[in-house]
Amino acid sequence: MRKSILPALLVAFGALAFAQSNVIKIATVSPLSGEQAALGEMIKLGAQLAVEEAQPEFEKLGFRLELAPQDDQANPDVGVAVARRLVTDPDVLAVVGHLNTGVAIPSSEVYKDYQLPMVSPANTGPAVTDRCYLNIDRLVGRDDVQGPAGAEFAVKTLGAKRIFVVHDKTTYGQGVAEQFKIKAEELGAKVVAFVGTEEKSNFQALILQMKASRPDFVYFGGIYNQGAVLLKQMRERGIKATFMGPDGLDSSKFVEIAGDAAKGAYYTTVAGPIDQYPKAKAMAEKFKQRFGKVPESFAIYGYDSANVVIAALKSFIEQAKRKPTRAELSMLIRQTQISGVTGDVAFDYKGDRKTADYFVVHLAEAKYPGEVAKVISFPAPASVCKSIR
Repeated sequence: MRKSILPALLVAFGALAFAQSNVIKIATVSPLSGEQAALGEMIKLGAQLAVEEAQPEFEKLGFRLELAPQDDQANPDVGVAVARRLVTDPDVLAVVGHLNTGVAIPSSEVYKDYQLPMVSPANTGPAVTDRCYLNIDRLVGRDDVQGPAGAEFAVKTLGAKRIFVVHDKTTYGQGVAEQFKIKAEELGAKVVAFVGTEEKSNFQALILQMKASRPDFVYFGGIYNQGAVLLKQMRERGIKATFMGPDGLDSSKFVEIAGDAAKGAYYTTVAGPIDQYPKAKAMAEKFKQRFGKVPESFAIYGYDSANVVIAALKSFIEQAKRKPTRAELSMLIRQTQISGVTGDVAFDYKGDRKTADYFVVHLAEAKYPGEVAKVISFPAPASVCKSIR
């Protein structure tokens, strides 16, 4: 039977089109709608500023550099659908994203199959890099450091003895809460409850459980839109226990939603307040002038994530006089080092930043971003490559 040559022609045509295109797209993937859009927009705008600054240089090299922002709605299914769409566009050479670990992991399985580089400005779950995919890197620290750092501060500095731990049942929220719990118990504190909830608006039953447990400290593993409501209702019902959460609370929206109840709260974050980064001052001024907004923490990590990709692209094009393949760019990003606004950026064999900063922030007043109570610089933990499939 005579075989059709159409598939071969389509492959050849696709390769030719890829080779001839002078367009290079860097996609951002983060929640741009829904309850977590405040964080997702900062990632997108930070990357957008980096791309816009680099566009004149790429024009001189003969290429049009574009940003391709995508909305994953903080939903794993939507994230995977976006990933599948991105990998079919040959001009998309890299992704800056995601915000949520639970979205990043399944989406990055798609990127891996097509060798599309992903540089994360926000994902803290260990499994993001512990799979050791060559195309997956991140600029922020890990929950297996962030959680214990929070627990050590809670027990040793704040004197927490009876701790009620709540999480949002997501990969991120439950993961960081478990790491907090393990360390807090190791340090001698009593974890009186470890509870998961998907509730977003009425925490009456949970608060009744808190009252019965009599905690002096409450740790919430999750995002600001849920944590702020929980804290507000805790205070309304007379629970005075110290409140702490991870970097999911690192948004002005946390204070906006919680109101006066935010006063006295703590959060740990892998992306510190802008004033903690001396090199970020000029970027912050450009950001405000361009977008009419003050940049928040994840904006500068979106900016540096995009700039790692841009540095690798520029280096390759200057030497090879052509666009890199996705596989070539993945290898080069892993080797690229930049002096970014968040500090020196370099990756280890897994794609973790070699040394990351972890911040403990105190909201002495109901005002974002609060005051930095402690900064810890910690190398990425060594770990064995693991498969989740």
